[in-house]
Amino acid sequence: MQKPKASQEKYLASSALVYGAICWGIIWYPYRLLNEVGLAGVESSVFSYLIALIMGGVLFYRRVTLIGQIPWRAYSLSMVAGWTNLSYVLAIIDGEVMRVMLLFYLSPLWTLILAKIWLKERWHRPQLIAIGLSLIGAWEMLTKGQWVLPWPESNSDWLALSAGIGFSMTNVMTRYATDLSVAAKSMLVWLGVFILSICIIVLREKLHVTLSLDTLQTARTWGMLTLIALLLVSATLLVQYGVTKIPAIQASVLFMFELIVAAIAAYFLANEVMSVTDVIGGSLILLAGLISVMQPPANP
Repeated sequence: MQKPKASQEKYLASSALVYGAICWGIIWYPYRLLNEVGLAGVESSVFSYLIALIMGGVLFYRRVTLIGQIPWRAYSLSMVAGWTNLSYVLAIIDGEVMRVMLLFYLSPLWTLILAKIWLKERWHRPQLIAIGLSLIGAWEMLTKGQWVLPWPESNSDWLALSAGIGFSMTNVMTRYATDLSVAAKSMLVWLGVFILSICIIVLREKLHVTLSLDTLQTARTWGMLTLIALLLVSATLLVQYGVTKIPAIQASVLFMFELIVAAIAAYFLANEVMSVTDVIGGSLILLAGLISVMQPPANP
């Protein structure tokens, strides 16, 4: 009876990660719309994650009194996850969608190393094949088949790369923090983004960078912020559940489905067209995800 239950739990966790990938594959669009009407990425992050925190407080109101019992080390997860989400948003607003995604999804390489060091996870052949295929696919798409070193070229590139490293660290830290509930981990993520965004705004004020919040006076702006918050809350809760139930390396590969979603969204919403090399690379990444799900690590 335990094997069918474990198998069902695994597929539920995998489905949760795929849902999160879909959300993150399209969430860049409302952020871009907000940026176009004058609400920059940091400001929109502050308000969207504030709404997410309020939603979380309503959902988990019975556990709010336990917030003082969260160990201090858990706040390192909050800061890392906060930077991951914030840097991703800032990168995707200014950079080309697929390039940002590809730099972000070099994360399986970092996850492989971190999971080995922190979680003592063994390296199995299917995992290595899946990760190898995903990296080849990402390299193919990023270099347009020229096979040269894809060195970051702009601020958005560096933000995307750092977000990918932060994403790997978040996955590993989430799986390592077994004493924290999914609700606690989710609230810590939202809190991290909110605090870091506030810190950046304060720093910019000290540097005399003006802050314009005129767009907050429209119902459309608040509607988009609420939509973003709904996507954030649902995706974060399901992703936290997913990465808690399956190995960090497999979770990182599954999340690459976001690349396919983002490519389709970028084509229809931002008129960004995928080349032949993009299609080839994306197909390899999708194949890697299928191998990761269909061929679980063999027992030693």
